[in-house]
Amino acid sequence: MTAELPAIVDLVDGDWGTPSVDLGVALEDPATGAEVARAVATAPERVELALAVAERASGASTPEMLDAIADALEPRLARIAELDAFATGVPIGQVTPLGAIVAGSFRLAADQVRGGLLREDRDGVRVHRLPLGPALCLVPWNAPAPMAAHKVANALAAGCPVILKVSELTPYSVVLLAEDIAEHVPPGMFQLVHGGVATGAQLVADPRIKAVSFTGGLAGGRSVATASAPLLRPCQLELGGNNPLVVLPDADLDTAARMAAELLTTLNGQWCRALGRLIVPADRSAELLEAIGERLDALRFGPPLDPGTEFGPLVHSRHARTVRDALAGREFRSYGKTPDVGNYVAPTLLGEDLADEVFGPVAGTVTYDSVEEAVRLANAVPYGLEGYVCGTDEQLALTVAQQIRAGEVKVNGSSIMSLHLMTPRPAWGWSGLGEEGTAETLRFFTGARVVGVEGRFALHTS
Repeated sequence: MTAELPAIVDLVDGDWGTPSVDLGVALEDPATGAEVARAVATAPERVELALAVAERASGASTPEMLDAIADALEPRLARIAELDAFATGVPIGQVTPLGAIVAGSFRLAADQVRGGLLREDRDGVRVHRLPLGPALCLVPWNAPAPMAAHKVANALAAGCPVILKVSELTPYSVVLLAEDIAEHVPPGMFQLVHGGVATGAQLVADPRIKAVSFTGGLAGGRSVATASAPLLRPCQLELGGNNPLVVLPDADLDTAARMAAELLTTLNGQWCRALGRLIVPADRSAELLEAIGERLDALRFGPPLDPGTEFGPLVHSRHARTVRDALAGREFRSYGKTPDVGNYVAPTLLGEDLADEVFGPVAGTVTYDSVEEAVRLANAVPYGLEGYVCGTDEQLALTVAQQIRAGEVKVNGSSIMSLHLMTPRPAWGWSGLGEEGTAETLRFFTGARVVGVEGRFALHTS
């Protein structure tokens, strides 16, 4: 795989270039820990050029253009999935289904524009949703191509010139994505840069950027918000969560064990909606932990490109160290046998509650004696992204779910996908600001302009 990795290139003002700043970090093969490339950044002067180009760019990204991008991406989805699996360590069997998001984001955005999302007239009063201006899309490392596609497709559909920056740890798949986007949109409407914190800070600090969509950690989100506040610039911030799974007293043992194991290990635990806090009835904790442990012990550990792998290595050795450091001084139990080499961290359950997100296959465990106490525990942290409830009595489970302070709460489900394609993906508390979603992300990049003739519409009341 190493020899087949694409060159890390940026795209500024229609020109493909090689990022020239070495960030002092080795990019690794997560399965072995071996260095395969260097993490690089686009030079600051080239970033400045990208900002200038975005400011003067113009041209509509029509639904036909968006569909053409999707058509071009379709035959490359398998390759994009391979690159993401290799870079992140996530098993190819989990990454491949996410390919539907890569091409599908552009088709959905095209359909929404055709469906009139940008034009919402009311009784003769014209309501146009117009592009805010140059948009910055900041994408993390855990699902690079799907997240980049979702943000960029909607920004382009809104009519915004786009600058995309991906994590310095996973630069490969977005090069393929960028090639197909650049081929089908007007000049200057899409640019790709690479880099770490300094590149992101340069972009975020610039007032020419009129909207920022950021997915990442709490510290990064706060930095984006801090830089944007004086500019009164809108931010879409999805910052992760410390998500609870409430197992109700009547829960089916196999269902609860499956949910917990899947939520702990999907994307190797490297996802914002992963299990952070396992909340179980005190009188069933022993049997539940045993059943969960059996599922985790049975997982097949291995390299991400092996179709049989069920649990892979973490993205980078420095992230693996961070996750291991979170276990220091705590009582915990890890499950399964990790390979002798690579950035592996075994799925782990703590013998205590977990106050903050670890962003790895680690969850806290806490017991309760009443359902009311379980709800209090679920709401005891300042995050509010995702919640999960497991129970046989569906009506009771839904009643409990309604009381959990989170943007989305799933009953008896652990899928990585949202409950519905067209529902919003909100973030409460420390989990972020604003809403993502099929329609919500497109609207984020727009502002409304209302035009009409005074007196043509009157509200009649009896």
